[in-house]
Amino acid sequence: MGFQEEQQLESDFVMGTYARKPVELVRGSGMRVEDAQGRSYLDFVSGVGAVSLGHCHPALVSALEEQARSLIHVSNYYYIEHRGEAARMVSDLLNACVPEELRAPWKSFFSNSGAEANECAFKLARLHAKKRARAAVLASGADEAAAHAAAEAAPRIIVTLDRSFHGRTLATLAATAQPAKQEAFQPLPDGFVRTPLNDVEALEALFASQGDAICAVMVECVQGESGVHPCTTEFLQAVRRLTEERGALFMCDEIQCGIYRCGTHPFGFQHFGVVPDIVTIAKGVASGVPMGMCAARAEVAASFGAGDHGSTFGGSCLAVAAAEATLSTLASEGAAQNVERVGAYLRAMLEGLPHVVEVRGLGLMVAADLEEHVNASDVVSAGLDKGLLLNCTGPHTLRFLPPLVCTEADVDTLGERLRDILSSY
Repeated sequence: MGFQEEQQLESDFVMGTYARKPVELVRGSGMRVEDAQGRSYLDFVSGVGAVSLGHCHPALVSALEEQARSLIHVSNYYYIEHRGEAARMVSDLLNACVPEELRAPWKSFFSNSGAEANECAFKLARLHAKKRARAAVLASGADEAAAHAAAEAAPRIIVTLDRSFHGRTLATLAATAQPAKQEAFQPLPDGFVRTPLNDVEALEALFASQGDAICAVMVECVQGESGVHPCTTEFLQAVRRLTEERGALFMCDEIQCGIYRCGTHPFGFQHFGVVPDIVTIAKGVASGVPMGMCAARAEVAASFGAGDHGSTFGGSCLAVAAAEATLSTLASEGAAQNVERVGAYLRAMLEGLPHVVEVRGLGLMVAADLEEHVNASDVVSAGLDKGLLLNCTGPHTLRFLPPLVCTEADVDTLGERLRDILSSY
């Protein structure tokens, strides 16, 4: 089937929720993908930060082929291979910066996406608050009626940050503090309040006025969809302090900034000297295979009982096999060191380009702001003509999320082609 026929079929039968680029990608290897006409592109989007190992890494392909030949899906009613192994690997990664004597297991719920992982986190946070309130009343000697009333009155507000992005379901959209994305879908679920990024004073004021009603704070340690804006260490440590003081949970949305995307450490929060209570994970954890996880410290995870949450396909045979292969390969191939080195090289290159006014980010999660007369969407389109897959998050902001196997030579090629594009302005 030709490209034009494919375009027509999508126009006729696929909802128009994306303004797709005029290219049909059909195969890939490492940093490169190829279109239906045989033209090659360097991929600096990687499925929006999902293809950690690069396209069609042999270890991932082998794991999927082997699993597909034995068992594809049976549901969560049964035990399957790789699920426990993948959960243990993630627990170990979450404990990577915790002193060995203080490490304790993290427990995970498997989902299919980041939005679902965040929905799980919201449910767990509210249920945990209810069970804590109920247990406290029962411990005081009160009866079941009083315990039930305390649970019903438990804190339920979840605090998120301005310009955050947590998903496109109704609840995750309510948590996404971007009014432009919310307006068309009102009314949204209540119970979410927003506070400015990196404003400790505003956060303290919010806890002073509503702290008794707050059950959790969710942050992206590096905000992705708003244009790669990192939190400060001071702000994240304030979140940790205030949640501990009020008995609330500290939740990190690591969907984009986790799984070595920031370099040095497996997760973004580990770059800031804090340890949260709940971490949500997706995108890069299975290198492009649909997979999400909500991981919680064991005492928090214990608030979930059988029947409190579920998913038909979450933690499927294929997904957990992909996750185990991805995490093993990232570790064996030294992803953290490569991301740290190449990320620094990428940022330095971008800072030297014409019309770039600011570069932000950690590791291979990087944004470049352009001068106001340079339209980032036009640069993305020009990139296609130059054999580059690029992404923009705003009128003047380019975002770079290459596979974690990106090399300095790939960055050099990007720099040469971007310089040609930007020099025309």
